[in-house]
Amino acid sequence: MTSETKRVVVGVDGSPSSRVALRWAATQAALTSAELEAVIGWSYPMSYGFPVIADVDWASSAQKIVETEVTEVLGEEPVTVRVLEGHPARVLLDAADGADLLVVGSRGHGGFVGLLLGSVSEYVVTHATCPVVVVRESKS
Repeated sequence: MTSETKRVVVGVDGSPSSRVALRWAATQAALTSAELEAVIGWSYPMSYGFPVIADVDWASSAQKIVETEVTEVLGEEPVTVRVLEGHPARVLLDAADGADLLVVGSRGHGGFVGLLLGSVSEYVVTHATCPVVVVRESKS
């Protein structure tokens, strides 16, 4: 990848709103001849400040989620998949460093509350070094 390569980064977490964001980001990447990167963040769950000890491979679980979503939403479209350890907002900001666009979904609740952004989308909107698009799931 050269410095001239355009990149669209999209957050994927398996939710309906992230599926809408993935579809939107793929369309935008195609329209702008950009590479598409689907990113998921994972971290060890905490309980009272200590990691939960469990026989779970969190990274593999995250990998499966993002690969399943990409396949189901986009089929065979070319996508770079990145699975990164850390809080989702921080992971997305780091992944989007130098990107042309960051796309995230927002779960929204409809009505007045629906005007508010979720914690991850609000954080990336206020801290990203590139433009951010927040895509809402259609409630029709």
